[in-house]
This record gives sequence, structure tokens and C-alpha cells, in this order.
Amino acid sequence: MISQLSWKVGGQQGEGIESTGEIFSMAMNRMGYHLYSYRHFSSRIKGGHTNNKIRVSTQPRRAVSDDLDILVAFDQETIDLNAHELREGGVIIADAKFSPKLPDGLKPVRLLVVPLSQIADELGTSLMKNMVSIGASSAILGIAVDSYRNIVEDMFLRKGEKVVEKNMDAIRRGFDFVNELTGGQLPEFKLEKAEGGKRLFMIGNDAVALGALAAGCRFMPAYPITPASEVMEYLIKRLPKFGGTVIQTEDEIAAITMAIGANYAGVRALTASAGPGLSLMMEAIGLAGMTETPVVIVDTQRGGPSTGLPTKQEQSDVNAMIYGTHGEIPKVVMAPSTVEECFYDAVEAFNIAEEYQVPVILMTDLTLSLGKQTAVPFDFSRVQIRRGKLLTGQALPEREQNDLFLRYEVTEDGVSPRPVPGQKYGLHHVTGVEHAESGRPSESAGNRKQQMDKRMRKLNNLMASFPNPVLLEAPHNESDVLIVGINSTGGTIEEARERLEKDGLKVNHAQIRLIHPFPTDVIKPYVDKAKQVIVVENNATGQIANLLKLHVGSADKIDSILKYDGNPFLPSEVYNGVKGLIKHGNYERVSQ
Repeated sequence: MISQLSWKVGGQQGEGIESTGEIFSMAMNRMGYHLYSYRHFSSRIKGGHTNNKIRVSTQPRRAVSDDLDILVAFDQETIDLNAHELREGGVIIADAKFSPKLPDGLKPVRLLVVPLSQIADELGTSLMKNMVSIGASSAILGIAVDSYRNIVEDMFLRKGEKVVEKNMDAIRRGFDFVNELTGGQLPEFKLEKAEGGKRLFMIGNDAVALGALAAGCRFMPAYPITPASEVMEYLIKRLPKFGGTVIQTEDEIAAITMAIGANYAGVRALTASAGPGLSLMMEAIGLAGMTETPVVIVDTQRGGPSTGLPTKQEQSDVNAMIYGTHGEIPKVVMAPSTVEECFYDAVEAFNIAEEYQVPVILMTDLTLSLGKQTAVPFDFSRVQIRRGKLLTGQALPEREQNDLFLRYEVTEDGVSPRPVPGQKYGLHHVTGVEHAESGRPSESAGNRKQQMDKRMRKLNNLMASFPNPVLLEAPHNESDVLIVGINSTGGTIEEARERLEKDGLKVNHAQIRLIHPFPTDVIKPYVDKAKQVIVVENNATGQIANLLKLHVGSADKIDSILKYDGNPFLPSEVYNGVKGLIKHGNYERVSQ
């Protein structure tokens, strides 16, 4: 029996590849398995190769697997592009329609030619070939056809019982064909029984959106962009049920300024975008910093620059998020690594934005944003709403006529009392130019320094209250290697760390969750006590490694493993990369 399985379905966009993977995943999730998936797709609506790779395991895994057990191919291109991932003894289920052929030099694998399209056509529509392929896969794995009934009913019962039965028949016929072809379930693909338990199965974008909803967000202006659009799509369906709304703006400039305006009025609001949209928002983010207006921005990183690789993985917006705005303002950049962290960090982003009256950027990447993974159901009792020095609902002291409220009052912690518009005796001036405590413009050198110092000391106390600025898996007081990562690389690094430990290396892992301000004091002891530090990141210039060198030092022992071809890291790539940077025996630093 096997404890995990890697399954992939591929074909042309528009052929139902995503729904095929969805149905298979839902069945495995309801059986109690842990899942992690990654969708490869093209930046077009229809056509172009796409695939969905799903890892099924009896234990939690946060990375796609190195190899592949089963490949479902709707066309020859899928075989040509993906068959090299198959392990020896793997299986290809291929549609007889395209007369499938195995590429030269392939490991010994088993090709099962199944009339997926023919069976679907006989049932009335070619779209049902995805259901036939699900049945074919289930025959190999020994999954009973009836395991899919609840899922099919959830998806199609609104269209009538007849549609449900047709889909069930498609699954059954695919199952029966392969069962007859193979003479029964292939024993080498028998999965160990799952531990059970109900789990969520969702993408990071949905978790961010749900977290925003739980945090009390009631307004989202946004412009659709891959891979951020699902945040907006989720809230379009759900915000109105809570008295909120979503507005599709004409561009990202309008989106960020509307979000700032809503927050100024006392309504929690966010916007979400990707790199190109973030670039357009930069001036307005500076406005939020100067006017001390809280706002939450979600940046789902993708391949750049310019339009770049809109549907591919990258982590290259880090410098833009930290340094992009002209001038200097306090801001916070957070980097969750899992679906659970996406939810809880979205809540915390709103709290921090209001407590410190700063822009907060919640940074994810495409793999985390769009890759589905199982998660423990969220604990809503952990959700706390902290609004800082917001004065809504309370009477303010009476002021002399024409005497403005000191909205930008110089305080010890840098955060000033914040009234909402229309609040009696809360009248103040708001401007993007430098201003005095009342908000009235002032170019006085003394005032400028005073207001700058006030704003910049806001975040002095953030580190003490931020939940786990660095997530550590550090069993060793002194390590041979410290591996550092952000966002979706966490699970991949952890799996590589386990393999390196089996080789006799002492390996610690630090996943940075607070990018700015940088958690120097938290990570520095682990850097100091490591013989070598290796940073794993999806960009070409080592942006996180450079941050580490800037804030912690020890540049002489910091190396990088970089990947910027649009694909996420595999555990084997991190493992081999670390091994390649180590001289065996004395663990001396080896240059790349």
C-alpha cells in the first residue's frame, strides 16, 4: 500500500481540466485525505495546454510531488509535456481519440488507451469525458463509483435527477472499461486508509477573502487581474449578505483611492491586485501613509516585469512592496505561507492597519493564491477586531470656533486619535502635502521633522505583538544549514529539510512571515548559529537574500537557490540545490 499519490490531468483549456481535477479532489478530500494541488494554465481564455496536478496523502503535505503516479491525457501534447514526470511503473490514461504514443526515452510506464470521448459522445455530450476519466482513475485506485454520488448530486442535482444519473453512468463506464482492461485494481496503487476528519479544501485567495469578511471588511473596490481576481469574485457573492459591496473599478488607481476613501470614512475596505496593479497604486499608497489612513492591499505575485507571465509563479514584487512608494512612510508587508495563514493574516492585516494607521500589504504568490490545499477548519473564536484609536461612537471635547481637531497630534507612540467624517468637534484638514497637527499645510522645517519622526516611530512596537514574524522549524541549536523562504515555498522547503536530515545534516528552516519591518532580532540568532544560510525564492535577483544581508549581515555565508521559469519549486530541486551548495564533510560554503 502507498501513503501518497500524485495524479495529474491535462489537455486544452476549455476542455474541463479544472472541473476534472475538482471532482477527483473533492472525492479524496471527503475520504479524509490531505491534498495539495497546483494548476498550470495559459494566459488565454480557451486553448493552450493546461494541467492540474494533485497530491493525495495520508499526512499533511504543502508541496507538489517530484514525480507522478497517474497521468490522464486528453491530447498528445499532455503526454509530450508531462510524461517525463511519471515514475517507473506509472500509468497514463489516454483518450483513444488521438491515437496516443509514448515519447522516446520514457521510463517503463503503462499506457491505458481508453475511449473517453467515444463513451462521452454515447452519453450525449463530449464534456462528459472528464467524468469518464474520473471513473477510469478510480478503477486503478480501487475507489468505488458510489463514492462520487454525493459530489455529483451537489454539482448537478439542480439540473435534475437525469443529469445526475448520466454523470454517474459516465463514471461507471470509465471504471468498468479500465477494470476489464487491467483485470481489476492495480495493487501497487492501493492507498492506505485516510485518518479521516473534515477539512476545508480551498485556494489561498478564498481564504484571504473569508478572512477579510470575518475581519469586518464591508467594501472592496478592485480591477480584475490574474491571479488576484478570485478574492473579488468570492466577496462579490458574499459581501452583500453582510451589508457590504464590491465595485469593479476602471483601473487599479481608482480601486486603491476608493479603498482609502472608505477607510477614511470608517469602513474597513481592501483591494487586491498583482504586480502591474501594485505599480499603479504606488502614489496612492503614499497618500495613505501621509494622511495616516489605514488600508489593506493584497498583492498576489506573478511573473513580471510588465505583463510578464500572468499565469505563472514568481516572488519578485518584494522590493516593490517595501520601497515602491516615493518618499518614506511606515507600512507593513505580511507574507502568509498556507491557506490557514491566509485567513488569520487577513484578519490581522485589518487590525494592524487600523491600530497603526498605515497601509498593510498582504503578499501572496500565484501558487498559494490559486493552488488548492486542505486545511483544518478555521477557528472563528480566534478572530478579534481591534480598531486602535478610532473615535467613532464617542463624544469629543468641545472646541473653540474654527479650532480644528488635532488629527495628526504628536504622540509618544506615533499614532494619533482618529475621528470619522461628520463627528462633532472632529473637524480637521486632510491633505497629501506635509501638514501640522491640525492637518493644515505646513512647510516649516521643525514641523516637517516632527511629523516625519511621529509617523516613522509608529511601528516601533509592532514586532512585540505580531504573531510569529518568523515561522521556525529549528530542532538544532547550531545548524549546518539554515534554509529561508517566504510564501508557498514553506512546504517544499520543509520536505527538503526532512530529506537532508536523513542524510545526516543538521538543518533548520525559517519561513519569514513579516517582510517589513524586517524581523531582524528574531531570525538573527539562527543565522549566527548556522554554518551556511540558503535562501529559496522564485526570482532572479535574490530579493529576500538581499534583505537578509541588509538587516542581519553575515553576507559571506548567505547563498541563494533561485527559480524564475514560472514554475514552483519541487522538493527535489531544493534538496539538490542545497546539496550542491555544500562541500560534504566540512560543510564549507561553495559559491553558486
